[in-house]
Amino acid sequence: MGAVVDHPLEALEQALNAERRALLAHDVDALLSSTADKLAALRRAETLPPEAAAAAAERLTALRVLNQANSVLLARRRREVSWALRHLGRVESTGVYDSTGQPGARPQARCLGVG
Repeated sequence: MGAVVDHPLEALEQALNAERRALLAHDVDALLSSTADKLAALRRAETLPPEAAAAAAERLTALRVLNQANSVLLARRRREVSWALRHLGRVESTGVYDSTGQPGARPQARCLGVG
């Protein structure tokens, strides 16, 4: 995990920037670490008094925009991985959930050639 920062919004900004770097570098370990840091910073930010959040409205908007940009990158990475797996004949997700709310992905292997 990253260094501890005193202010939750500063920690959130650092985590979002680390997340972006990890997505651009295709670094899974850094992505997992930055996601954990982001969630911890969000939990800390939720404890801020409402007047502190109101005073930081502009910064919160900038952080929301950064998070949305990361979301776009993450969606692109997921599409790239799904495309690669599909073309390699590997596992494809069904995109459905079972009765317990868990992803109901069932492996659907395909043969790439006929013998």
